[in-house]
Amino acid sequence: MRWTQTLIPTLRQVPKDAEAVSHQLALRAGLIHQLSSGVYSYLPLGLRVLQKIMAIVREEMDRAGASEVLLPALHPAELWKKSGRYETLGDDKIAFKNRANHEFVLGPTHEEVITQLVASSIKSFRDLPLVLYQIQNKFRDEARPRFGVIRTKEFIMKDAYSFDADEAGLDRNYQKMSEAYHKIFSRCGLSFQVVNADPGMMGGKMSQEFMVVCPYGEDRVAKSDSGDYLASLDIAQRGKPPLKPLTPPAGKPEIFDTPNLRTIEEISHRFKIKPSQMIKTIIYMADENPIAALVTGDSEVNESKLRKLISAGELRQATGKEIEAATGAPVGFAGPYGLQIPIFADWDVLSLADFVSGANEKDKHFKNVNCVRDFQPTAVGDIRFVKEGDLAPDGKGKLHLTTTMEIGHIFKLGTRYSKVLDALFLDEKGQRQPAIMGCYGIGINRILAATIEEHHDERGILWPRAIAPYAFEIITVNQGDAKSREAAEKIEAELTAGGLDVLYDDRDERAGVKFNDADLIGIPVQIIVGERNLKENRVEIKFRQTGEVRQINLNDLKKQLAQIE
Repeated sequence: MRWTQTLIPTLRQVPKDAEAVSHQLALRAGLIHQLSSGVYSYLPLGLRVLQKIMAIVREEMDRAGASEVLLPALHPAELWKKSGRYETLGDDKIAFKNRANHEFVLGPTHEEVITQLVASSIKSFRDLPLVLYQIQNKFRDEARPRFGVIRTKEFIMKDAYSFDADEAGLDRNYQKMSEAYHKIFSRCGLSFQVVNADPGMMGGKMSQEFMVVCPYGEDRVAKSDSGDYLASLDIAQRGKPPLKPLTPPAGKPEIFDTPNLRTIEEISHRFKIKPSQMIKTIIYMADENPIAALVTGDSEVNESKLRKLISAGELRQATGKEIEAATGAPVGFAGPYGLQIPIFADWDVLSLADFVSGANEKDKHFKNVNCVRDFQPTAVGDIRFVKEGDLAPDGKGKLHLTTTMEIGHIFKLGTRYSKVLDALFLDEKGQRQPAIMGCYGIGINRILAATIEEHHDERGILWPRAIAPYAFEIITVNQGDAKSREAAEKIEAELTAGGLDVLYDDRDERAGVKFNDADLIGIPVQIIVGERNLKENRVEIKFRQTGEVRQINLNDLKKQLAQIE
């Protein structure tokens, strides 16, 4: 391909509002173009990268025994309502009604659609196992699109789904997909880590995330000093901290005025009280009964941990009316002293003396509140998100938090969808059973962004060979020189005929502009055609990753380039 025949709108300056390195370089290298907030066009170079990523994904999915399908992006809303996820999606879903007044959802994921398809196709255990996958555009009304193609409203996913007759079959397919994911991300040149994670909206009993370290990611990972413990922040556990000896209480709880001061931050600022010396009381509805969760003011409740501590099937934050009914006060003034509902406290609360909390009265708070003396928790446990420096669960060292980006996620869904959508089969005894499902997703465009984040320098992108838009770029030092043009065109023709990916920069531009653009777009090998070297029947090749430069005889060029890994 010749530069003048394609679209590569490189930029010299970093676009404003582009925070992430991958966003900056993708724009500057002409890989993407923003149409609107969170919506991008992929230009020729960017599309070629995506296509190479997708080719790797397809190869490994096929090797793992999966078959490709293409499912619709347009889903009848009743299918999502039947699964119970219509409301769960909330404002993230993009839904509309057609001219016949039928409601549709633009698919953010495809569990419902694939389950409905398989439900209509399987009859008995002989039809299982079955693994299907697709590569499809997904849609989500992302509230804060950021960082280029890392967080967008429209994105490209590979999602695979396994259907098995028993748990052992699910375990085998889950392992196959895990192994395939290791191969995919390694072939794409990514350094990644696998962490245990919360299944979240997807449901199921187990999930693992494939993460890359990235300062612009939306996830955080907790890792112990020893490296023996690694988990997503959503489910990360910590060791039980030793109880600190408490000083004698300063006095009985004392009420004080806090007019219109509802938050930890407001009280801290007004009265110069550290958030760590305050208690945050959050009212929840656990199986539709009110309960209170207590954490220190500098912590956040982890609802997944809280749900496990209280053994609740359903857990949600209480509404304003429910809070007032449970506490006698409006939102922002709840506290444990005098509260008449079950109280679940974090471990840290036991080591806090004379703390400040809400007084269950409008515009009032208490000081000098102490656990056990002034209130008795129903249960105490680890119910907050871990923090930097927390004790590791095994007691060996501390936990450290790293910001990461998810590029893949695998789930053991079980019968979460097959039961409600009737994906049933007859087992060997002739009894109807729900298929046991797994789900396996990869963010295709996130791989592009993650690769740039990991592989770049001050001059531009350093593409790994496997997913580079082109393997080789031919650059003429002087396009006006007839012998240089003739040599470059001959090299392009020979390499292309030999099945090699080649971009020929045939622009009539200064050599400096071409070299800068070549480094920016990051093609792995540059073939530099100059008048001086041609006189000796040679060209220069430069390796973008290392900066190594070699002089190669033209007669040996094709053979030597074919040997470059």
